[in-house]
This record gives sequence, structure tokens and C-alpha cells, in this order.
Amino acid sequence: MWLFILNSALLGVGLAMDAFSVSVANGLAEPGMRRLKTLGVAGVYSFFQFLMPMVGWLLVRTVVGWFGVIERFIPYIALGLLLFIGIKMIVECLRGHADEETRRLTLPLLLLQGIATAIDALSVGFTIASYAWHMALFASLIIAAVTFVICYIGLWIGKRFGSIFKYAEVLGGVILIAIGLEIFIKNVFFS
Repeated sequence: MWLFILNSALLGVGLAMDAFSVSVANGLAEPGMRRLKTLGVAGVYSFFQFLMPMVGWLLVRTVVGWFGVIERFIPYIALGLLLFIGIKMIVECLRGHADEETRRLTLPLLLLQGIATAIDALSVGFTIASYAWHMALFASLIIAAVTFVICYIGLWIGKRFGSIFKYAEVLGGVILIAIGLEIFIKNVFFS
């Protein structure tokens, strides 16, 4: 049982790295983010890191043939979403529209980020496909808890540096684009 928990936690750490980087970028872009919003942002990322492995598990258990088709599009979807968000952040900052109101992380943008950073977790459904539903659920909950803590730390780090760095939103946008490219290159060229 302890090995199962450890493996799930380590899987959570690996899956949370993209969400951690995006959390740092969001903290950089909105250094005045209130604590309740910070908890909510980390909660959204952890929710998607919980949801995607369960969706992957369900797909593998029910519609195995479709999963291969979906898996091929994951890097393209992640790249597209993160490029869109990253370029938008950079353009807004460089145009001078990066005042406090436009820099705020909105719910639609947060949901896009949550999906983009967790979409690669769909493939975790393959690794947990042999689990019974309650074990897959428990593994996904552990992944979500680890993601929450890591993202909260990322937001905290970003907020600390965001209040110092004038063009923090540009750096945040570059980070998002780099994450999208990393996901794409890793999954298209090295898998």
C-alpha cells in the first residue's frame, strides 16, 4: 500500500511540473493575487490533474480503440492552448495594457490553462488501467493533492518575483510557450 501511495505521489510530481510552471507565470503576471484566489487557482489545476487520469482510465477501460486516436492529438492541443495564452500575455504586456485589471487571471483563461497543463495526464490512464476503479480514483486523488501543493508553491514564488520584475508577464508568456513546445516536441519527436 505504501508503495502504491509513493508511486502515485511521484506520478503527481511529474505531472504537476507543467502546472507548476504556469502557476509561477500566473504569480508573476498577478503579484497582488489574494490568498483565496491563489487557493482557487491551485485547486483548478489539481482538479484537472485529477480528472484527466480518470478520463484516461475510463477511455482505456471502455473505448480502447478511440484512445489511440485521442492520444495522437494531445501534444497539438496542448501546444495550441499554451501558445495562445502565452502570446496573449506577451502582447498585452508589450502593448502597455498590462494594468492590474487586464493582468488578472480570468476563469476562462484559468480553465484553458488547467486543461492545457493536464491534457498529457490522459495518458496516465494507460498506466492505471489495470487498477480497479477505487484504486484509480485513489491514485488520481493523490496526484491532485500533490499538484495542489506544488501549484500553490509556484504561485507564491511567482507573486514574490512578480512584484519586483516590471515585465514579469512577458516572462510568464515565454514560460507558457516553452512548456507548450516542450510537450509538443517530447510527444511528437521523442515518443
